[in-house]
Amino acid sequence: MSTLNPLKQPAPVKDSGKLADFILFSQREFLLNLSKDLSRGNISFSQFYLLSYLTTSRDLTMTDIARKMGHSTAAATGLVDRMEKLGYVERSHAADDRRKVMVRITTKGVELVARLRSALQTRVAEAMEETKTSDIDGLLASAGTLAAAR
Repeated sequence: MSTLNPLKQPAPVKDSGKLADFILFSQREFLLNLSKDLSRGNISFSQFYLLSYLTTSRDLTMTDIARKMGHSTAAATGLVDRMEKLGYVERSHAADDRRKVMVRITTKGVELVARLRSALQTRVAEAMEETKTSDIDGLLASAGTLAAAR
């Protein structure tokens, strides 16, 4: 992802301003509600992001987690410590190297992620009810293009 230089802005694409406004509004709306849900689970956005990632991954090392989160290994360890105390993840040692600590999500963690994603999905579905299918298809195609570029 490139950093924006205020002196040299990219050429505006048709309706990009409207899309930017939509993203900012919807992000605020969805994140405020997600924030409330996260506080009920006693976790932060970073912890939710990691738990979500762990639902689709095998056991990860602390180095893997630090890299994925953009944190130091020490910070990743603190993140995992708190989630382990809450029962959302568990640690084990790698079979081939006992020095290597592996982290995996627990059933309780999977259930929390499923519940939070379901609530978010319901909110998104409600917001999309008034939107034309062609608009949704265009937005999803653009989102797919952005995701592929990462």
